[in-house]
Amino acid sequence: MYGAISALLLASCVKDEVYNTPHPDKGAVSIHVNLPQGTEDYTVEIDGQSVQGSGAIFVYPALLSPGEHNLLMYNHPDGLTIADGIAHVNAKPATKSNGNTLLPMPGCLYSASTACTVTADDTVRIELDPLRRMRDLHFELTVTEGDPERIASVEGVLSGIAGTYTLATESPGGEPMTTAPAFTRDGNRVTADARLLGTAGEAQILMLTLRFTDGEVQTIENDLTEMLRTFNTDMQTPLKISGSLLTPTAANPGTATITDWQVQKVVDITIK
Repeated sequence: MYGAISALLLASCVKDEVYNTPHPDKGAVSIHVNLPQGTEDYTVEIDGQSVQGSGAIFVYPALLSPGEHNLLMYNHPDGLTIADGIAHVNAKPATKSNGNTLLPMPGCLYSASTACTVTADDTVRIELDPLRRMRDLHFELTVTEGDPERIASVEGVLSGIAGTYTLATESPGGEPMTTAPAFTRDGNRVTADARLLGTAGEAQILMLTLRFTDGEVQTIENDLTEMLRTFNTDMQTPLKISGSLLTPTAANPGTATITDWQVQKVVDITIK
């Protein structure tokens, strides 16, 4: 009788273990995304498994095992393709056969990467601040010699630019590519814009082809390597490259040239 009572008393002292969540052996991830203006939908990847998200608060739908996990977040800009953690700028439709000339003004890529430590029976909360991964480049040439009205059109090709961006390492790369910014003339000013993942290769060359109203065609080769040497170090601030465009005149019928190059960071420039 005494033994039965003792066993009953011992059994009554055993309590069920109390857990904080419905997932005692796994952890959850909640992300607060500080979205850049104009960014709505995005992708979150954890250990290579991607899920579409939107809004400032995103709860990863799968529970994770305890330990460290790699996390990526990126938006979906027009003109870029993202696969296997690498963003690629798309080629221009007219040159897709050779794949060398990239879109000059794709949408802007934003991304963030981090490692998070997941704890069982808990929710880890992460703050993400996606950063701009593309830099705007503005060209502005002023015709200081010759009649600007003689210029019928200007075509430009910029070589030595990056075509890919690795999200995990946060770095541009790939083989050096080319792009063709759309140059236009307004009065004595010739301008163009480009949006680049960065520079690549040993040299950055801008080839300009000027077509004049009398049928004359001239090509100017411009080495911008030194001007773009630190281009990849500050994607947040647009860069402006300007110069004086000298075109043939009756007194100086030689070839067109560009002089007085200047490079400056411009915060308030509007890229069209």
